[in-house]
Amino acid sequence: MKHAFEEMNVHGTTVSVRHKEHIDEIDALIIPGGESSTISKILTKSGMFDAIVQRVKDNTLPIMGTCAGCVLLAKKIVENKDDLESLHAMDIEVERNAFGRQKESFEKIIEIKGFSKPYHAVFIRAPVIKKVWGTCEILAEVDKKIVAARQKKFLAFSFHPELTDDIRLHQYFLEMFI
Repeated sequence: MKHAFEEMNVHGTTVSVRHKEHIDEIDALIIPGGESSTISKILTKSGMFDAIVQRVKDNTLPIMGTCAGCVLLAKKIVENKDDLESLHAMDIEVERNAFGRQKESFEKIIEIKGFSKPYHAVFIRAPVIKKVWGTCEILAEVDKKIVAARQKKFLAFSFHPELTDDIRLHQYFLEMFI
């Protein structure tokens, strides 16, 4: 994100959000990849979950979710065996690990709506957005599977843009709220 700030000549800083109080101090949030159930539990235990949900309801917190973050943005999770608590921010239904386990991870050049050049995407135990509804729009697909979507101030990606040198998705996110 720092490179996106520099490239766009935007004054901004990135911070690690670790406490409930940080949620009120930030202009936007990126929820990274990782283990979605663990991230959800940490958010709940720390009190950040309720603070984020309130800002989602108030429409005052743009959020970009990558991989596990995509899962956490969903209103519905397919076969939610872990009773994973999501933020219910986006009109999307997500299936965790839909492309397979770790050994099925892959990289693929994809087309993203509104981008003039293809994007090199890195998928690691990636979820799939099974369905979108309401005002949510599909931004990208792989083999007819939805891997990127946008709704209002929210972006969900099945892949990891932070693992590439391509900062266009971070710039796209910044443009949503600056």
